Parts: sequence; structure tokens; C-alpha cells
Amino acid sequence: MTFPSASARSGYRGRIAPTPTGYLHMGHAATFLNAERRAHEMGGTLILRIEDLDPQRCKAEFTSAVLEDLSWLGLRWDEGPDAGGAFGPYLQSERHAWFREVWARLLAEGFIYPCQRSRKDVAQATAAPQEGADTDEEAIFPAKWRPPPGTGREATTPVGVNWRFRVPDGERIRFVDTRVGEQIFTAGVDFGDFLVWRRDDVPAYELAVVADDHAMQISEVVRGEDLLKSTARQLLLYRALGWVAPLWWHSPLVRDSSGRRLAKRDAALSLRTLRAQGVSADALRARSRSLCLA
Repeated sequence: MTFPSASARSGYRGRIAPTPTGYLHMGHAATFLNAERRAHEMGGTLILRIEDLDPQRCKAEFTSAVLEDLSWLGLRWDEGPDAGGAFGPYLQSERHAWFREVWARLLAEGFIYPCQRSRKDVAQATAAPQEGADTDEEAIFPAKWRPPPGTGREATTPVGVNWRFRVPDGERIRFVDTRVGEQIFTAGVDFGDFLVWRRDDVPAYELAVVADDHAMQISEVVRGEDLLKSTARQLLLYRALGWVAPLWWHSPLVRDSSGRRLAKRDAALSLRTLRAQGVSADALRARSRSLCLA
């Protein structure tokens, strides 16, 4: 099925959405500069949203560093935790009540179910390594572990168990990425039932990003192309919630000398390290464009 997009919306609204689990690196800079360029080309609005949901991994010092490093790089946003705006708060850690509302709606409509299985359980049940096994992506959840439809409908809180979205096995999820072109992923083959809420009462990425992109009226999402498959999952959430999805523009990934995409553990290419080495913001912006502009 091909999903509708927000192409008919008036007024461009883009966003940059860093997660403060470490210092930003060249890959972040390139993607965020693409987001800024897209917003400026469209004469639109750029939003800074800090995705600080995980209390164990997200640190206040990294949030402060995000604001400092992006400002030093010369990025300018119209709305954000420091700039204010009509769609705040712009820290996801302050939006928990909204995420609970979205969870409750998915539950009431029968799209999600409680699950005691852990990521380790899922990985061990998979006979062969999955694509992206060296990333944070979870292996495909075995369909045989699904409970009967309607399981968990009586719940009043998501706390204590994981919650998963039941995907329509065999459905081909089609969408057109503005940069990459048409994309097709098959539910149950390319990805399985995915997490929307963790047992420690933390909303999962898929739910939180869909909920906030809708609430903040984002018309185009600019992010790394490692999240192309994630887009297919998110489109299922948009449909389940009755919302129109944004447009998508997935940026090329910046890779190191061995061909691996950059990660926050690559301290040598962090913006902080490069700045300390005397690299200017203008030089870094030019380098980022040459690496990732397409």
C-alpha cells in the first residue's frame, strides 16, 4: 500500500532532533545542515527538538553540549527549548503525558499488545543474523509469540511490560523519499512487531517521533538514510492513528575511513574535538556539505 503524505500542507515545518547520549559528530552536522537548507529553501520554519527520553542514557551535560555545538556550527532554529514556540515543550522528557495519550489510543483500537519478551529473547530466537545486526535495530519478532487479538485491552498503564505494535504480515509498505526515491518494505519480512513502549515506562522511538512530528505539525522529516526502514514502521503508526504522514528526505550517511557510519563513540570526529583542534565552523560546514549534500 502507498501511504498519503503531507505534500498538500501549507507552510513548511522541518526539524532537527538530536538525542543527547553523547557529543554530536560530523554525521549529525551534515544531516542537520541538510535540514536547515531544506527549511530555508522552502521559506519555512525549523524546529529543534531534544529527544531525551531515556533517563539512563540521556544526560543534561549532553543536552547543553547540543545547544552549544549547534550554535557554534552556525545552525539557527525558529523554535526550540531555548527559543520557545507554540508547540513546546521541546524536550521530549517533558512530553510524557502526550505519549501516554497516544499509547492509550493505540491500545483502545487494538493495534498494540503487552509482551514480556526482551530484545535478548528476540535475538536468540532468530536463526540467522539480521540485516543491521551491528546496529541498534532489533531482530524480527517471531509471529508465533503474538498473543491473541485484544490481549491487554483492559490495561490502564503501560508500566511493567513491553508493548508492541502488531504489524500486518505480508503488507508491502511503499513510500517515496524525496531524495532516495521509491522505497518498499514488507511487514513481517523486513521488520516485525516493534516496540512502542518499554517496561520501564519509557516510550519507544517509533511512537515518540510519530507523536511529536504530528503534534508539532512537521511537514518534512530530514534524517539519516539508516532510518529508511524505520519510516515504514512509522507509516503504520500514522495510519493506525488516522494522521497524515510528513514528507521524507533521508540524508546520505557520513562514514569513517573503514566504511562504517559514524557513531558517538567516534570521539575523533566529534564537533567538540574538531573545534578544539582549531577547525572553524565555516570549514566544518563546507566539509559537511561536501560529505553529505545530495
